[in-house]
Amino acid sequence: MLTVFNARSPAQAEEDLLACCASRVFAERVAAARPYSDLDRLLDTARTAVLELGWDDVMEALSAHPRIGERPDGGGRQASWSRQEQSGVRDAQRDALAEGNRAYEERFGHVYLVCASGLTGAQLLERLRERLGNDAERERAVVRGELAAITRLRLGRLMGEAA
Repeated sequence: MLTVFNARSPAQAEEDLLACCASRVFAERVAAARPYSDLDRLLDTARTAVLELGWDDVMEALSAHPRIGERPDGGGRQASWSRQEQSGVRDAQRDALAEGNRAYEERFGHVYLVCASGLTGAQLLERLRERLGNDAERERAVVRGELAAITRLRLGRLMGEAA
């Protein structure tokens, strides 16, 4: 898929990238750095691009993420990937996560973002509670790291898809 991705028009490549991280600045930067010689180069470029996003661009990316514990609507790549990433959340944990999400959003002004892949609902809730103790600056750094991890997973999936 990397060869196909490298050959796409800038607009097509950006559309693919927006499914991985919904920041237009991210998509433009990563698409503009093509062609990539290998997947590691693409992943490194993407990580750097996420970590260098301005906070408004991070907020744009966060707007595409459902709350942890909520079932995403829609049928696009992002919704499908979010459902897979949050598969460890059990119905019994959804109420506690909903309450934690409200507290988090009140404190920080945005959705609680965590790379949920492979984590149980209990682990997600524990991380949420721990992060409520962060100050705003620390939490912004954590959010960028989580966004970079999610983007990495999604880019890996994207590059693994059939052309």
